[in-house]
Amino acid sequence: MLLTIDCGNTNTAFAIWDGRTFVANWRCATQHQRTADEYYTWLRTLMNLNSIDVAITDVIISSTVPRVVFNLRVLCDRYFSTRPYVVGKPETKLPVGVRVDAGTQVGPDRLVNTVAGFDRHGGDLIIVDFGTATTFDVADTDGAYIGGVIAPGVNLSLEALHMAAAALPHVDITQPQRVVGTNTVACMQSGVFWGYVGLIKEITARIRAERDRPMKVIATGGLAPLFQQAEDLFDTYEDDLTMHGLTVIHSYNKENP
Repeated sequence: MLLTIDCGNTNTAFAIWDGRTFVANWRCATQHQRTADEYYTWLRTLMNLNSIDVAITDVIISSTVPRVVFNLRVLCDRYFSTRPYVVGKPETKLPVGVRVDAGTQVGPDRLVNTVAGFDRHGGDLIIVDFGTATTFDVADTDGAYIGGVIAPGVNLSLEALHMAAAALPHVDITQPQRVVGTNTVACMQSGVFWGYVGLIKEITARIRAERDRPMKVIATGGLAPLFQQAEDLFDTYEDDLTMHGLTVIHSYNKENP
């Protein structure tokens, strides 16, 4: 049984793959202080609560927070007796190419999303991921990762407004009823919501113009459906894109040792 781990700046997702489908998935806050023993206790408790009695034989990790990888490796060695694949490490191969400037380190999550997008949709893709940052990743015709765009995340922008301006409250992102707000909260929600709609439309349009070809836009991340309600921004939304990419990379490395 395969355990996939996607460690982001805010949350870490765990999912169990049985070769056909994900039988379970859970999230915890990303904390580099969390030990291997704590990970295992938390994970085993959730497995027991959900009556999941399986043996983890393989693990693959994607982490944008390098400091957590050590304890995740210890988790795999101590409790699952396996050496994990870690995306971004030389020993973990990718089924697609990476064509960026020499010396550039691409976030593992962005590579995994590109692999997943190409596996499901073919090439010429723009993958928009709503995470701590909002990223736009471009897959070439052959699926190779060729670069992208990084913008501040939606919640990060709201938090920055709240932290930097004493008079502005913390608000949740939602689609406002009107563009022109009549109170502070409505004004902030309108600015962030419609500002990001404009950002997404403009960046995807400019990528398409620069590439001079039709490109499918794939969205992932929890806030994507909210923005899709207002405008026809994406061709499709996939909440399991990163986890699917991890299973594809794991299978590719098993077949190409």
